[in-house]
Amino acid sequence: MEPAPPVRIGLYEALGLAPLGKAVAETRLALGGDVGTPRSRFGLSTLRQLRPRWAVPLWLGRRPAGRRVPITNLFNYRQPPPEDGWSVRVTDVRDFRGGATTYDSHNGTDFAVPPGTDVVAAAPGVVLRVSSEYHRGGRKILVDHGRGLVTTYNHLARPLVRPGERVGRGQRIALSGYSGLDALAGFPWAPPHVHFNVWLDGVHVDPFAPIDGDQPSLWRRHNDPVPATGADLDDPGAPPTVWDEARLARAIAACTHAGARAEMAGAATVGERAGAVLLQRCYFPTRFDRAALGPDGSLYPTRSPRAPWLDLPFSARDYDGVMFVDG
Repeated sequence: MEPAPPVRIGLYEALGLAPLGKAVAETRLALGGDVGTPRSRFGLSTLRQLRPRWAVPLWLGRRPAGRRVPITNLFNYRQPPPEDGWSVRVTDVRDFRGGATTYDSHNGTDFAVPPGTDVVAAAPGVVLRVSSEYHRGGRKILVDHGRGLVTTYNHLARPLVRPGERVGRGQRIALSGYSGLDALAGFPWAPPHVHFNVWLDGVHVDPFAPIDGDQPSLWRRHNDPVPATGADLDDPGAPPTVWDEARLARAIAACTHAGARAEMAGAATVGERAGAVLLQRCYFPTRFDRAALGPDGSLYPTRSPRAPWLDLPFSARDYDGVMFVDG
């Protein structure tokens, strides 16, 4: 099967620069911080994110690894405290294989694909949020899969779904890009990619299972994610999450950032409120009073175990699997 050519995406859209005023304001916040948000940290080791060998062909619409998606960064198991600020430096890192294909604060998986590539739902679910935070991953989509599991798709160029929409496994939900501050800073030497987050019970987790542990992978094909095909595309999925409104209200009240608190409280539906709370809790944890969140701060009444549930968030027409850029 021939891969679909990427949809032609203009550079302005790919980089997520609209609206420009919002992008400028959030760039200032990332660089300077504010009362509730530490400034981001950079250094010479940040230059490791520049990978011209991969970036240039990807920006030109090519697939340098053929039908394999290059993974340029993995989840870091030694992340610094959020109070220290988001760090794109490489000072203390370890990925699931015991390697160093990551950076200090990296909390997801970076799949390097040409702008305009179809991004699909990694499992059936309900869209919680579609938004853009230029300083924290650009344009993004949050999908609730039930079972305490939420995935987020970041650095998008063009979302194609709306909050409240039910999506199927392997359904196209967006066109990829490289929206966000780090893209503009690294263009054209940083590879365009989809930053893929997985949250279990509201906490960032690695979908890959550490090779020196016994916990299960969250990928349906253990540590070797592939796209969904055939009958899997008809998977009805788990029942959507029934959100605990009292826990949501407590989380909102614990937010010390007036603007974020107003946005969360003003969400139109319970699902959108949950999406706003999850985003703020995971991307801006220093905006919350930990003591006010309660003993565990969870939005879920019960804990969910790790279990294989996710597929590669790209179409089987375009890709067969993944490869690691460090070989």
